[in-house]
Amino acid sequence: MKLKVGIVGARGLSTLKGFRAIPDVEVVALCDLDEDLLEAQARKHNIPKTYRIYEDMLEADIDAVVIGTPMQCHVPQALAALEAGKHVLSEVTAGVTIDELWWLIEWVEKYKKVYMMAENYCYIPENQLILNMVRQGLFGEVYFGEGEYLHDIKHLTVYPNGKTSWRKFWQLGKRGTFYPTHSLGPVMQWFKGERIKHIACFGTGWHTAPEFRQEDTSITMCQLESGKLIKIRVDCISERPHNMAYYSLQGTKGCYEAPRGLGDDHKIWLKGLDEDTDHARWRPLKEFYEYLPERYRNATEEQKAAGHWGGDFFIVQDFVDAIFNECDPPIDVYDACEWTAVALLSELSVMNGGKIMEMPDFRRSKKAKDQIIKL
Repeated sequence: MKLKVGIVGARGLSTLKGFRAIPDVEVVALCDLDEDLLEAQARKHNIPKTYRIYEDMLEADIDAVVIGTPMQCHVPQALAALEAGKHVLSEVTAGVTIDELWWLIEWVEKYKKVYMMAENYCYIPENQLILNMVRQGLFGEVYFGEGEYLHDIKHLTVYPNGKTSWRKFWQLGKRGTFYPTHSLGPVMQWFKGERIKHIACFGTGWHTAPEFRQEDTSITMCQLESGKLIKIRVDCISERPHNMAYYSLQGTKGCYEAPRGLGDDHKIWLKGLDEDTDHARWRPLKEFYEYLPERYRNATEEQKAAGHWGGDFFIVQDFVDAIFNECDPPIDVYDACEWTAVALLSELSVMNGGKIMEMPDFRRSKKAKDQIIKL
């Protein structure tokens, strides 16, 4: 069988090379409201069918939809696709309100189609390497992790034609850690089987660009059900070099830190490498690349070229495998909703002096009376 894929959002083509590197999969349709961009991208990438109306594409002969539109469109378009019998690979975040997340879960459970959130930072090779080492017990019991997304996007609030973009409202028009999943997703995978129990968010105030509602930096603490901690920093305002993929992990037998810049490299320390912690010294992570998952070590040049350090191929591969094998994807609708809800709860927290907010249990709360936000 051939899996036929349609992409909505002509700027969201990061998965295209990944799909084209997989046998029995073809991208047959592209949809976008910007007709000039739509036709130009379809010609450039040799996509045969184009649509300006999303519902028209859903009625076409396709099996799956990739949602690469602005974040406020993700849930409405996912719901329509699921109801039309299509599998869904959605860009981040999953949605923009808590209600949307409950709607999304309801529709995925009702129509029993594969829904996967395309959090490609989980697929960065180094993050997969650390995940494999965690699974093998090399860090002992992990109890603290952190992720940071530092990326000045103020210029993206205006389109090249001078009109205000959606980011002015749905990103920099929000308070709290509005875009957490790049930072949170990989770390949550290192804490396999855990769920977030509480979050609390704090902001620095408005210093660099007070015309935006987003504060310069927002810090969110996530306490897991076990009591372990994850710290997230999101800063899309400050004038500084970008660092969109910083992570650290601490366990009882070792620790890891991603690069900070200026020649820094991924580094690791494990108990037993030195006689004691007074003499402990970092080792380059590349000395441990034998722990990189086999599919990364054996990746072809075509797969590596898919983007995001090869991660864009493997995220597509996992989505396709979930469809063909009729199994759950690695980042399912419950993960997508929990990671996204950190953003939504952080807004309430920061506006209430860092109030601790309880995370809904998206896997087990099936009745409306359980689907509440506790203040």
